[in-house]
Amino acid sequence: MPSNSIQLVRKRSDEITLRSPRSEDGAAVWRLIRSCDPLDENSLYCNLLQCDHFSDTCVAAERTADGAIVGWVSGYLMPDEPETLFIWQVAVDGSTQGQGVAKRMLGALLKREACTGIRRLKTTITPDNAASWALFKSFARSQGAELRSTPYFRENEHFEGEHPTEHMVTIVLPQEARSAA
Repeated sequence: MPSNSIQLVRKRSDEITLRSPRSEDGAAVWRLIRSCDPLDENSLYCNLLQCDHFSDTCVAAERTADGAIVGWVSGYLMPDEPETLFIWQVAVDGSTQGQGVAKRMLGALLKREACTGIRRLKTTITPDNAASWALFKSFARSQGAELRSTPYFRENEHFEGEHPTEHMVTIVLPQEARSAA
């Protein structure tokens, strides 16, 4: 085939809807997390409870074409810091990575009524989780905020040497970002 007749066709990315999870999503979320190394797996029951009890502070990304759950953010309002949203896990299916889904889920979460008074985001990240560091640094920049981190759950002290140290990452949201969200 002559090179002048080759056409490049870009595949249109599937439309994705960001929504609150439902209890029926628990198994799909559990499978998604299991497929996203290096995320720690929770029990199916834990993910079911997150979808049910914490639906106001969690986001499911659903591919419109087939209803598949292709993204997940779990979070909760910290009991002793009601202005802080702790992000437990972020998972994105390999078929949708690179499309900004994770960052969009975080932004959508801040727009929820349950997150109206949020002044800070916190999460923990291991030193070797480059994807999470990149996501949260990018998200902080997009909010006009700084990202700070400090060792929190330590490898030997908390994990008996079985898991790398988790660094507490804090993003203090500027007033403008909170107003826009």
